[in-house]
Amino acid sequence: MKVNDYIQFVVFVSSLIAITPPLGSFMAKVFGGEKTWLHKPLSWLESLTYKAAGVNPNEEMTWKKYAMFFALFHFVGIIVLMLFQMTQVWLPLNPQNLPNISWHSALNTAVSFVTNTNWQGYSGEITMSYLTQMAALSVQNFLSAACGIAVAIALIRGIARRSVGTIGNFWVDTTRGTIYILLPLSVIYSLFLVSQGVIQNFTPFADIVTLEGHKQTIPLGPAASQISIKMLGTNGGGFFNANAAHPFENPTPLSNFVQMLSIFAIASALTYTFGIMTKARRHGWILFTSMLTLFIIMTSISLYSEYTYNPILSQNAIMEGKEIRFGVFNSILFSSITTSASCGAINTMHSSLSPLSGGVAMLNMMLGEIIFGGVGAGLYGMLLFVLLTVFIAGLMVGRTPEYLGKKIEAPEMMMVILAIIAPCASILIGTAISVTTPLALSSLTHKGPHGFSEVLYAFTSAAANNGSAFAGLNANSIYYNLMLAIVMLIGRFIIILPILAIAGSLSQKKYAPPSSGTFETDTALFAILLIGVIMIVGALTFLPSLSLGPIIEHLMMIKGQTF
Repeated sequence: MKVNDYIQFVVFVSSLIAITPPLGSFMAKVFGGEKTWLHKPLSWLESLTYKAAGVNPNEEMTWKKYAMFFALFHFVGIIVLMLFQMTQVWLPLNPQNLPNISWHSALNTAVSFVTNTNWQGYSGEITMSYLTQMAALSVQNFLSAACGIAVAIALIRGIARRSVGTIGNFWVDTTRGTIYILLPLSVIYSLFLVSQGVIQNFTPFADIVTLEGHKQTIPLGPAASQISIKMLGTNGGGFFNANAAHPFENPTPLSNFVQMLSIFAIASALTYTFGIMTKARRHGWILFTSMLTLFIIMTSISLYSEYTYNPILSQNAIMEGKEIRFGVFNSILFSSITTSASCGAINTMHSSLSPLSGGVAMLNMMLGEIIFGGVGAGLYGMLLFVLLTVFIAGLMVGRTPEYLGKKIEAPEMMMVILAIIAPCASILIGTAISVTTPLALSSLTHKGPHGFSEVLYAFTSAAANNGSAFAGLNANSIYYNLMLAIVMLIGRFIIILPILAIAGSLSQKKYAPPSSGTFETDTALFAILLIGVIMIVGALTFLPSLSLGPIIEHLMMIKGQTF
């Protein structure tokens, strides 16, 4: 690593810390119903949305009603996205006359974008029309991100409220998150991307002749508007197949830096929003510090592995699968950020990473979207481990666990365990079935531990609603389209429904004043214990499977062996 690399990393972390309080404070005002400087120009749009949808913005919901509308909204979104894809040949804004999408690919893509996974088993520029990219995929990028933020806000209210039983209004939270946060940021961000060279047009593909005299087709289209929300909303679905490695999506080092920062921006700021809304700002900073500590640890391991001498290739700092304009450091930093944040956007080929770097990318996702994680998803995923840590601490001292003035009892812990175990089980079961099924194995490009890693990565990415891939796996088949769609739904709903149940349960509880036996959650000791619980749960659950993939591949690499 060069001095510039260290400086950039410090600048990145410093920038993240700097933007967290102002953005977090702004979101606290938005979801607290306070007026902000954006209300004057945009409040008419919020009112119009409620009127058109027949929503009463003053109506509060129980967690069951909140969850019902959440599920219904997702179901309708899946249907609409499938219709766009399966009829695009007859719709406008299709200058390349791209054909309709097969039912199983359309289903997988619809589930993927609705669940904020954005897994893509296809090449975007030669599969999806401009209209499908804009009116279907980009719209869902906004809505799935807004839904994730809404669930996090509902959980915050559940923790903050006392003896109420309601956690807000799903339609209001989703609307405000879209209109006051995602939409303004995306407009500004899109203009910045265009200034850097990201394309935004409706022009048909251009046929050119290269200097060597060969004919080449250059894909074009409305890319900047999708890229801005794919990063801010931790969606990750690229307009082009090469995603953020494509020069029309990510042209310059500055655009690369801002894209990395934007992936973490909202998820990071939500920890500050949490501190304001629960009146526990120090605890909010503890959540942020825990996330940042895990990120630095994971990134350091990945960088160390990538810069370590590779005896098979007889060199270190391997550039295979990486863009020259970004280099090794920016490629590894991007891979660590995107897998920590459940974004899935990539600027390098993850399958070409060193074995341990690829394993770190998987582990980032396996831990459960808690290293900043997706927008909203990172916060409520971390709070699951916070509740588990508080419960374990309570058992250690022999008293009922308490968290921010609420007693944590059996009903809450049952939901916590369900939300943590369900995605883990779906990863391991899905991988086990696939590596023993000939139909699934026929999609593999590699054999041995790397081939196993391809399958394990795919199911990990789906369950974590991430969307990145090792890409050596041909996942655009009926088998993988259906299997991964099921895992995506589990990774979304079997976490969020228990989260909402926890929010509803906590909102009904009375305030329990802290006593001498209360375990403080705003200290360095709690942060250390929290990180320990996260790593122990992740290690115990996934160490065997990681041993069969990246770990054994790393040991073979040290001995100069390939499979």
